[in-house]
Amino acid sequence: MKVVTAEQMRNIDRSAASIGLTTDILMENAGHTVARETRKYAGEVIGKHVLIIIGPGNNGGDGLVAARYLAEWGAEVNLYPCTKRPDNDKNLVLAQERGIAVISAEKDSDLADFDRLLVSSEIVIDAVFGTGRSRTIEGVIKQVLTKVVAAKQERPELCVVAVDMPSGMDADNGTIDDSCPYVDITVTLGYPKQGLFSFPGAERAGKVVIVDIGIPLALAENITTELITEDWVKMVLPKRPRGANKGTFGKTLVVAGSVNYIGAAYLACMGAARVGAGLVTLSTARSLQPILATRMTEVTYAPLPESEEGIVAAEAMHVLSQLVKEYDVLLMGCGLGQKTQVVKFVGDALFGLPKASCLALVLDADALNVLAQIPKWWQKLTQDAILTPHPGEMARLTGVSVEDVQKQRVEIARRAAVEWHKVVVLKGAYSIVAAPDGHVGISEFANPGLASAGTGDVLAGVISGLMAQGLAPFDAAVCGVYIHGKAGEVVGKGMGEAGMLASDLLPVLPQVIKVLKQADHYVSKQVNEL
Repeated sequence: MKVVTAEQMRNIDRSAASIGLTTDILMENAGHTVARETRKYAGEVIGKHVLIIIGPGNNGGDGLVAARYLAEWGAEVNLYPCTKRPDNDKNLVLAQERGIAVISAEKDSDLADFDRLLVSSEIVIDAVFGTGRSRTIEGVIKQVLTKVVAAKQERPELCVVAVDMPSGMDADNGTIDDSCPYVDITVTLGYPKQGLFSFPGAERAGKVVIVDIGIPLALAENITTELITEDWVKMVLPKRPRGANKGTFGKTLVVAGSVNYIGAAYLACMGAARVGAGLVTLSTARSLQPILATRMTEVTYAPLPESEEGIVAAEAMHVLSQLVKEYDVLLMGCGLGQKTQVVKFVGDALFGLPKASCLALVLDADALNVLAQIPKWWQKLTQDAILTPHPGEMARLTGVSVEDVQKQRVEIARRAAVEWHKVVVLKGAYSIVAAPDGHVGISEFANPGLASAGTGDVLAGVISGLMAQGLAPFDAAVCGVYIHGKAGEVVGKGMGEAGMLASDLLPVLPQVIKVLKQADHYVSKQVNEL
């Protein structure tokens, strides 16, 4: 599923018009789907009072079309144009011909009529701007939207629906005007807009429903940003042939852990194991191995020399250089710490290990912090690698502020991946996966339950375990982000988001994969039986 910017959507609309899909056709389709999704979300609309706030452009036109359908289905609909619509507005004329009440803001100087309509309404549809906002919101429109914000706060049961985007939200980066409504459902038209997956706007968008309005898929084929969907992941999941052995599913070497972060090593290793890696080996400070071995019996161990108890020594690089020859993937960084000896070990390892042709890297946490200290590090690190920074680590790697990272998550991740020629996973709500060729995947999950210590270690392990099974770096990252996010959703539904632990994800990971494979098998079976 492609994800678009406002300009890309305008270009798609122009291309649609050039092949005969006029604005009128798309508007009719859009308004019908908005009405349908409103009815579906509300349960029923018969006898319910619906207030549709109409803006000056096409978004307002979509709202006018939705009004006709809702009225036909038994709703008591009131239209409130915030600005004067053209006299020849076909959809406004059609609404009036059907007896739908229209009260215009230009005849409601003190907004008393709007207040009366708002108080009596059970459903409010925001059809003001959508992706069309191009300037500061002010005047009557700002007053009207602000009243909707206040009404939702006073009456949480009030159902608020946004057409395409909540008005006041930037379609590209999710920044908002303070009058942007908090909506229950955003019915986004044709393709989801990038800003719907960026905060703070995403907080106001509610449930995002993507609806088809008849735009041919070919018109968006050049868009390089996509939503990571179940169908995408099913296509790239590694196969599990019946005649396999542990070597079939690859060998992952995990270099992780220190005296203060023992759990990071456990979580990373088990993340790799739980997604099906054939062999997982942990290399950690020698004194930590007996502790971890009491909890991880399936993992093998290759202890490393210590500079002090629980801290890997710089000379451990010589041990590691012999080990890596036997592995497909090296995951490095989880919980290693930032002691001087560790920093030297990581730097020497990343830039001094034998360039084994099959060795791929997954770099997380402290490995990323080491890279951030090395100018032009990407010109020296030639292996395929996946970097998994959180926003703070991404800020250090790129030399910008955390705030700038969060405001431009997609573009910053994309630029970094292209410049570094590495796959970048920018973690957080709606995680971003960016490829060196400029393609970007956006996770559909934003789960506050995953905002706890250790979940990033699990993700790094998941990605490394999938890559060990033969997935290309970008595919492994996309697949890993989806499985990790889905596992978080499953755990959250079962036990709630507060108090969710990183280790709660581990037994759920294979369950998520099982469901994905069963769904794929069911579809294949149905196709084969046709």
